[in-house]
Amino acid sequence: MAELKYVGTSVPRKDAIEKVTGSAQFIEDRFLGPMLYAKMKKSTVAHGKIKRLDTTKALKHPGVKAVLTGKDYPNKIGLYLVDRDFMAVEKVRFWGEPVAIVAAVTEQAAVEAVELIEVEYEELPGVFDPIEAMKPDAPIIHEDLGSYDLVPIFYPQPGTNIANHFKLRKGDVDKGFAEADMVIERDYYVPQMQHVPIETHKAAAHWSPDGKLTIWSTAQSPNVVRQLLAKSMNIPMHKIRIISSYIGGGFGCKAGASLEGLVVPFAQKFPGHVVRIVFNREEDMQGTFTRQALNAHLKTGVRKNGRITALEYKMIWDGGAYTEYGVNIVRAAGYSSTGAYDIPNVKTDSYCVYTNNSIGGPVRGFGMCEMQWGIERQLEAIAKELKMDPLEIRLINGMKEGSTTASGQVVHDVAFDKCLKIVAEKIGWGKKEGNFRGKGIAGLVKCPAQPSNAASSAIIRINEDGTAHVMVGATEMGQGMLTVISQIAAEGLHIPVDKIDIKVPDTDFTPYEWQSVGSRITYTCGTSVKRAAEDALGQIYRNASNLLEVPPEDLIFDGEKVYSTKDPTKSATIREVADSCKKCTGEGIAGPIIGTGSFVPTNMTNLDSETGQGNPGMFYCFGATAVEVEVDPETGVIKILQLAASIDSGKAINPRLCTTQLHGGTIMGLSTALYEEVLFDKGIMLNRNFTDYKIATIENVPHMDSFIIETPETNGPYGARGIGEQPMIGVAPAIANAVCDALGVDFNTFPLTPERVWRAIKAKQ
Repeated sequence: MAELKYVGTSVPRKDAIEKVTGSAQFIEDRFLGPMLYAKMKKSTVAHGKIKRLDTTKALKHPGVKAVLTGKDYPNKIGLYLVDRDFMAVEKVRFWGEPVAIVAAVTEQAAVEAVELIEVEYEELPGVFDPIEAMKPDAPIIHEDLGSYDLVPIFYPQPGTNIANHFKLRKGDVDKGFAEADMVIERDYYVPQMQHVPIETHKAAAHWSPDGKLTIWSTAQSPNVVRQLLAKSMNIPMHKIRIISSYIGGGFGCKAGASLEGLVVPFAQKFPGHVVRIVFNREEDMQGTFTRQALNAHLKTGVRKNGRITALEYKMIWDGGAYTEYGVNIVRAAGYSSTGAYDIPNVKTDSYCVYTNNSIGGPVRGFGMCEMQWGIERQLEAIAKELKMDPLEIRLINGMKEGSTTASGQVVHDVAFDKCLKIVAEKIGWGKKEGNFRGKGIAGLVKCPAQPSNAASSAIIRINEDGTAHVMVGATEMGQGMLTVISQIAAEGLHIPVDKIDIKVPDTDFTPYEWQSVGSRITYTCGTSVKRAAEDALGQIYRNASNLLEVPPEDLIFDGEKVYSTKDPTKSATIREVADSCKKCTGEGIAGPIIGTGSFVPTNMTNLDSETGQGNPGMFYCFGATAVEVEVDPETGVIKILQLAASIDSGKAINPRLCTTQLHGGTIMGLSTALYEEVLFDKGIMLNRNFTDYKIATIENVPHMDSFIIETPETNGPYGARGIGEQPMIGVAPAIANAVCDALGVDFNTFPLTPERVWRAIKAKQ
């Protein structure tokens, strides 16, 4: 590979000045025109039939323009499993589900009118535990499950609460257990958590007289929102425009469509008005996606030398009241169910189960944090039983070049062992430091959970002065996408990054991007941008070749001019080449330069419905986390003394941004490990605010040592792979493993709050 000039350097963020000066436009900064304000009437039962819903008083309230109910608007929506109404129709399935929505001329009028809506329910038995929900006599939450549209890679079981059952069978698991010297079985549990981005969900809609629907949204996936609304509302896609400004954090909760559908009918009813809805914090926490809880049972067979011979993994996921995204999380966890380890014989059953809790959905890691908690804790238990070093057992079983995943996919460009060794060395692995102090380590892996047709595309327009406009449909959520994409474009075009202009998505102008999810944007969007840059550069050379009468292969572009490598006096400025290029005789050669590029993965296949075997991964990203802790035996408080994290980025397009992603993911993992847990009481979220739901703050963040490993990804742009989600995955098990080392006390769940740790200490005593 030629020496890189712009890729691999820590250029400043493209959006830095806008954001630190306060001039960056978020969704609420872009609402224009006469405004109507929408507010929801939310259910006060978790499961029940709507016997009476009276909006008469609300309609008469001053300032109210309209009130809609689910019966007025029975449009279902769903990306994978079409199971959700924008508002409840005939029955509610979770506490806080919208049953009506008010539009008024002021927000206060809308709030007051909502209180005037009268609803009477016939409460139905609720089910809040997915294990109970799987029993034959459990209340059925979705009676029409068998009639829902779905992507035919998911397998719901009509007449039950099972929204998807993913099966995986690799090798001969019975033979594997027979070959084992020891078999360990354990149960693990992961609770719900919330994303709690700084910016809550927001949306606004405008309907113009020509039938054009414009939506401003905090969507991670503008094109998916457009696709879902077009299908649900029978509106042609060219009549829907989705504008996504900067987003104040997403982490998965802003994937798919959520609030957008609630404001569209009002926009249609009142053309020319902008109808907006903004969730407050409590609405955001109760009414949007939570991470699905997981009940897991692991059975592992292992030889005395530490080699794992067989794994049986049963996962029961709490999908909540609607599982349109949840079914895919369950599938992804199923086909990744050996974690970062090469295990020859595997049997996995992964179930997505309806309950009357809040909607289960994607969170950073897309099921990998939950699933790999059990894997990494089980490895610790095995090492303890065998009296083996926990690092050694991971190195013995860890994936290497040519290893196979649970689904049988062969992995390449793997440096998992380097990731483990570097973090272990950093915390002084193997050295015992004192009483109530311990060290723990955990590996991690993730591939993007996306369909094989999840495409990216890019357009690059070269201006007559040699600057460029880059247009992509990916979303900037704070991860630095605009900067990384600009660097890839700059490298391909041979021009400095500060000559690149790139904007946030607008589906009327920016090209198609599937979704900004799954740690895929650097890889997929980056590849399409690289190809668009190569296309544009090729046009520059072709135009210059005709203008200068020099073969294209003898030309070089230095960012300012194109010249002959054999005769440098033969040159042309980019202005002469880029815009309506013509010869000195006035004869035209070519028009403006517009480069295009697209990408769709070619190494993925369908999975067998019975065995789960196939190639679901576009690429695999490995990493590791190691920690040293000290535990106060009197209070149960855990102090992080050392924390080291590594990730194999393939190629760090922007090393500083890679490091900050590694820091951010690690901090989020630490927060879930020590503090975060959604608490429900019969479907009611008890801690739906920042007073009661605790997250890590700056005071809780220890010093971190971060290591970016670079093992080039063969098909990635300049060798890069995405790393956004991965750093979070190994943190919770690494901390639990360290606490176990410090106290000799085991944990099958987290967060490891002081109370939970203190109770475990007392129980041992």
